[in-house]
Amino acid sequence: MEKHTPLSSHIKHIQRFTRRQKPQLNNRHKVSWSPWVALMLCGLFAGVWWLLPHPILIIIAGLVPLAIYGVLRLPFLIVLSFVIFSFCRIHEAFPFLNPLRIPQLLALGSLFALGWHIVVTGKIQPFWDKSLHWVTVFFVLVFIGIFFATSRDIAITAFKDSYIKIIIMTYAIAWLTRTPKDFALSLYLFTLSGVAVAGVALFNKANGIGLVEGTRVTVGRELGSILGDPNDLALVLMFPISFAASLMLNKGLGKIARCIGTLSTITLFSAVIATQSRGGLLGVIAVFGLMAYRRIESKIIFFGGGAVGVMALFVMAGISGRASGGAAEDGVDASAMGRIYAWQAAWGMALVNPITGVGLKNFFSNYYFYSPHWDGLNHAVHSTWFGVMAESGLLGIIVFIGMVVKLVIDATNSTNLAVKRHSPAVITAASEANLAAILGIAVSGTFLTQGYTWPIYVVASLIIAMKHWQKENL
Repeated sequence: MEKHTPLSSHIKHIQRFTRRQKPQLNNRHKVSWSPWVALMLCGLFAGVWWLLPHPILIIIAGLVPLAIYGVLRLPFLIVLSFVIFSFCRIHEAFPFLNPLRIPQLLALGSLFALGWHIVVTGKIQPFWDKSLHWVTVFFVLVFIGIFFATSRDIAITAFKDSYIKIIIMTYAIAWLTRTPKDFALSLYLFTLSGVAVAGVALFNKANGIGLVEGTRVTVGRELGSILGDPNDLALVLMFPISFAASLMLNKGLGKIARCIGTLSTITLFSAVIATQSRGGLLGVIAVFGLMAYRRIESKIIFFGGGAVGVMALFVMAGISGRASGGAAEDGVDASAMGRIYAWQAAWGMALVNPITGVGLKNFFSNYYFYSPHWDGLNHAVHSTWFGVMAESGLLGIIVFIGMVVKLVIDATNSTNLAVKRHSPAVITAASEANLAAILGIAVSGTFLTQGYTWPIYVVASLIIAMKHWQKENL
């Protein structure tokens, strides 16, 4: 009698055959797109060549695929490089880089990489953190303040030219910094970029190039660079010191890292001294003070030695020899009085506009209307805290202070946790560098205007990224 195979067996056999064949069909389908992609690229380059027949296009055509691959493969490096060029103004310290338009290229690469990995590949996983609440609320207040600014044109220009980039990159760095290698890269890149600018500053000092008041060093002053102001230069030089000092003092990183950190710290410290900026010196004192406090067990020795060190530092910097704010001026020097007048003006702006302030970058144009002392010139605010108060109102300064306090708490907790859990040396070093950086920014903010510039937001993103990494891995 003939046996009949059950229907269920036939169905199972068909399913197994389908599963075996499906991957092969999918692979053939994927491979079939390659000739079309190649043909489209050839057509694109041929069209460009027909419109602009220049031999350089051959080189560009060959480099474009490599550039795209590099941008997609190393998004964190691209974003961090854009931040460094935008903040440290490397292309202004080295003018021969200007024609290459590096910041613009890095900006395009950063946006492309972020969009690709968030939307297409999903490799970048956005997360949220309580600290991001404070950062976001302050961003929103600044944005709303644009519409109520006394000069909307100034506020809109400052927002689209600079602040919008800072906003985007704050989230980008926080979400892209995912591994110990990323934290190590931030340590080295910020350190070495600062050293590059410091080297130019020391060269200018030695050769008497671009000096302000005869003694204060600048960089790129003849080209109109923002580094042409000694206080702005001090801000750029002070920020990397926390990273360099952390490399120098953390033994677990190895001898090469400590050697790089030591040489970089000396170079950066010397350049800050050459600016004769009181705000810069206060920031350096805060950074070194934190590092010393964490390593010196006897607090009597710490405070006693610290007092002597601070006095020696101001003598070494030659503050008393400055043309403005030096010992030659009787009573309260002109530089200090100028700041007091500016702070009084900032307080007046905040009282009249308590919710929105006068608007982003509008302090300078409003100085005349609120200053108790008019000498025929508008003046800058020269203070992070009063600057935020004037341009974002009393509400803005409350949120800004809350943001800074939250960041200091998070950075302190991350540093303590890294030590307690015996984390990798690079995590401990990066945590301490972040804490030193945020403290240095907060202290130097007494005399340096950085409420709407890169440093505090870069450090915020690194602190948030470190907190998230520790939460996921420790």
